Amino acid sequence: MKIAFHGADHGVTGSCHFIQCRDTKILIDCGMYQGRRELEEENANHFGFDPAEIDFLLLTHAHLDHCGRIPLLVKRGFRGRIVCTSATRELAKLVMLDSARIQEEEAEYKTKKARKKDENAEPILPLYDTLDALRSMDFFDDVNSFQRPHDLAPGIRITFYDAGHILGSASILLELQANHSHRRVLFSGDLGYGDRAILRDPAHPPEADIVVMETTYGDRFHKQLEPSIEELYEAINRTHGRGGNVLIPSFALERSQEILYYLREGMEKGIVPASTQVFLDSPMAISATRIFQNHPECFDTETWAVYQDGRDPFELPGLHYTRDTADSIALKKVKGAVIIAGSGMCTGGRIRHHLRHNLWKKETAVIFVGYAAQGTLARQIIDGAEKVRIFREEIEVKARIYTIGGFSAHGDQKVLLDWHSHTGNPDITFLVHGEEDAMTTFAGLLENTRVEMPELHEEFDIG
Repeated sequence: MKIAFHGADHGVTGSCHFIQCRDTKILIDCGMYQGRRELEEENANHFGFDPAEIDFLLLTHAHLDHCGRIPLLVKRGFRGRIVCTSATRELAKLVMLDSARIQEEEAEYKTKKARKKDENAEPILPLYDTLDALRSMDFFDDVNSFQRPHDLAPGIRITFYDAGHILGSASILLELQANHSHRRVLFSGDLGYGDRAILRDPAHPPEADIVVMETTYGDRFHKQLEPSIEELYEAINRTHGRGGNVLIPSFALERSQEILYYLREGMEKGIVPASTQVFLDSPMAISATRIFQNHPECFDTETWAVYQDGRDPFELPGLHYTRDTADSIALKKVKGAVIIAGSGMCTGGRIRHHLRHNLWKKETAVIFVGYAAQGTLARQIIDGAEKVRIFREEIEVKARIYTIGGFSAHGDQKVLLDWHSHTGNPDITFLVHGEEDAMTTFAGLLENTRVEMPELHEEFDIG
């Protein structure tokens, strides 16, 4: 038996891990690199294995950095089974189709640019296209329940545990039997934390011999959730009083729905004026919200109670869905509105247009409610840049900037340590999905386990 690491090694994107047990080859996630251009170029590189030889792909959840290269995997020869929860399957389809559209648009733009210099230039091809994304859906199989073992192949059993990160997210235990060796290998996936709206708390993990876990916030603690909600309301009300717009760069999955949930609560309690115009300016987030509405079985007790009462947890007065590009462009004229748009790290999407039109205004507020990787536009603004470049234009940053960490979908150091403490005393703990400082700090806190921080494509014998 062996394990190898082909993404999210000393970084937070591109998750892709490999397990071999006897002749069966398994991937856990196949995500896209995001952030700096040199990271994005990694997406086209060799996977580090032959996709045609992979028998199974176990998908922890539907974020792009965990599922974004699945169409490329299929394009390059994968013909195995992709196993995940039903909610993850629906969300992954949405994410992959959106990614394919972006790949196609970028390829078309680069081709036009190249042919301005040389009309005979070869066309630039997308990493994958819409057909590749659709074809990949043919290989998906659902796991319909948590904490129920499933036999994947002879000598291989899998069990999914609720990770509490986004809708349908899971940690995955693999029980491997090869000859006289038996190993329990546990992958955390991305872990959420307790007492958040919408989702149940992460389940306690089982004991394991080998643990592979994320360390996104392994070196810090989040703000408490309640003060974060209060800060959100206060920022909106202050900005509304100035007549300015509130821009919320938000991930389409989970964060957008969470913000809608708390805005609804704030309006119902009279904390936020019910007359506030709210625009969900993201076709992907709109579709994701519909998927959330179709999966109430994933809700926590509080959200389930809202649903059972006949109310929609994500609907509020003054909410507008702006799918069409023309409607999004028209938002240049609005004042005193809340605009929720992707992407959360401001690496693309409609939020860049809204920043271009609002970032230089003193009455504007920009509220960051999620993680911003190094090299992204969001991180530049958060780190205090006085000017940023958007669409080849230098834009002054005069808006009020808020960073509210309490909304993170990732557990902080305390949550990660508590989760690991329930895994027993694993022989090895592999730390992934974290930047260097976070991993190193977290590694120093783990006891009674050998800690490894694998390099890209590094392989280990585990039995």
